[in-house]
Amino acid sequence: MIRIRNAAALAALVSVACAGGPAAAQTPEQFYKGKQIELAIGYPPAGSNDIYARLLSRHLGKHIPGNPTVVPQNRPGAGSFLTLAYVYGVAPKDGTVLGIGAPTSPLDEMLGSQGVRFKTAELNWIGRIDSLINMVFTWHTSPVKTVADAFKTEAKLSGTGVGSTVSIYPTVMNRVLGTKFKLIMGYKGSNDAQLAVERGEVEGHSTSWTSVKVAHPDWRPEKKINVLVQFAVKKHPELQDVPTVVELARNDEERQVLSAVVNAAEIGTSFFTAPNVPKDRVEALRRAFDATMKDADFLAEAQKMQLTVGPIPGEELQRFVAEVAAIKPDILEKVRAAYTEK
Repeated sequence: MIRIRNAAALAALVSVACAGGPAAAQTPEQFYKGKQIELAIGYPPAGSNDIYARLLSRHLGKHIPGNPTVVPQNRPGAGSFLTLAYVYGVAPKDGTVLGIGAPTSPLDEMLGSQGVRFKTAELNWIGRIDSLINMVFTWHTSPVKTVADAFKTEAKLSGTGVGSTVSIYPTVMNRVLGTKFKLIMGYKGSNDAQLAVERGEVEGHSTSWTSVKVAHPDWRPEKKINVLVQFAVKKHPELQDVPTVVELARNDEERQVLSAVVNAAEIGTSFFTAPNVPKDRVEALRRAFDATMKDADFLAEAQKMQLTVGPIPGEELQRFVAEVAAIKPDILEKVRAAYTEK
């Protein structure tokens, strides 16, 4: 009887183990087959981040084992902080949710910016499509036609969320360099903010170069806008005649502060998934992303849309995000004074 009871107990244990075994031992292909992956976009439709994210969603699934469907979902709010908080703390930790948010988010976290409810280094970074160069432009009727004019004459710029680079970059210029940009906040997204310029509600806007050239490809060639400055360490190939904000620094301290802020351009249009996703799924997503960046159909569509592609893999991006924590404390305090709300 003892042997029978032991045998029954053993059988029960084997049964339990087998029941849990397949789930634990699923390959990424088995897990993703037949599933949907949400691509959470921290911005309204039609901006550059939305454009890049939707382009990725159309091609990524065929490179992920199991070929899941990738479904874009706009989750705007608080300069994309709501999406970052959603992927970090609410979304399933199984690799079925990807996100794109503000490239400044690692610096926002370091500075303790309002609305930060995430830890960027704990997110699993999947890859970057391209750097994201922001700039300030004014309409051709504005008296502010060059960056030199912006030091002497006020220019009203349409703004969106406080945490967005749309408002951060002009504010940093005002505080560090002494420009006279005045932000008119409350626009739903960069697309609405650009239309406000065209309607004459404001004189200009700060947004990504990609957003402008995709939505309004005629504006710069037809001299409808003046591009005053670009927020980058190095000039964009298409904006060689436009100064970088770092070039405007008058001393080493200003240069270090401005460089710390615009390094977000290197994070650019980057995608991440939740913390604690199984390592093999993170690996599968990263390799699928890398393959998409070389996909002939993806590259052809990007070219047709006038989008540039300058990818970096998830592992390199993960290191870059972690390095933001290495900013020297004295410089971080000066960045805080220029960057955060007063």
